[in-house]
Amino acid sequence: MKNTLLPLLFVLMTLLAGCTPGVAVQKKPGTDFSQYRTYDWAKTEVKSADSQNPIYQSSLNDGQIQQAISSELAKRGIRQATGNAKPDFYLTYHLYIDEAERTVATPQPMGFAYPYAVSYRGGYLPINYGYWYASPRYRTRYRTETYQEGTMILDFVDARTNNLVWRGSVMDAVNDPARLGSEFSRAAKDILDEFPVQKM
Repeated sequence: MKNTLLPLLFVLMTLLAGCTPGVAVQKKPGTDFSQYRTYDWAKTEVKSADSQNPIYQSSLNDGQIQQAISSELAKRGIRQATGNAKPDFYLTYHLYIDEAERTVATPQPMGFAYPYAVSYRGGYLPINYGYWYASPRYRTRYRTETYQEGTMILDFVDARTNNLVWRGSVMDAVNDPARLGSEFSRAAKDILDEFPVQKM
């Protein structure tokens, strides 16, 4: 029985490792994505309650994000249209930055326990807990904290019909607003890992 369960467990772990957590995908049924070989950018902008903040309006961030997306698409044989050539699809992304709340657990303090000693061969040995120990008597406490949550939505629009044919999105905490470009670049790569056209 044990020999049978181990291969099944390995397969399950492999499948889970292949999934990108937090990425949501929508696609138009019946679409042949292999027909899309070229794209061009549509206008993008940051949307949030604080969208007038200059830190969110940066051509440097846009350049970094677009470079990350272009690099991922190039690995799939999809390139930006040049000159006056009409692209196969328009590509646009939307960024939302909002305040959100989450519940977090207060970690147990290390070394929290009542000291005691054990008897051994007529003598007493004091128990040395070490800093790794946390007593099961300690009850985990929870608190609510606010944080900045960033959402990235990546849209593929058919250039012949103007129909949205694929959308990928992901939400994650924005740890450093000054580094929006790099944070959303990573989000774009996570989204494109779910795109129907595989890397070449």
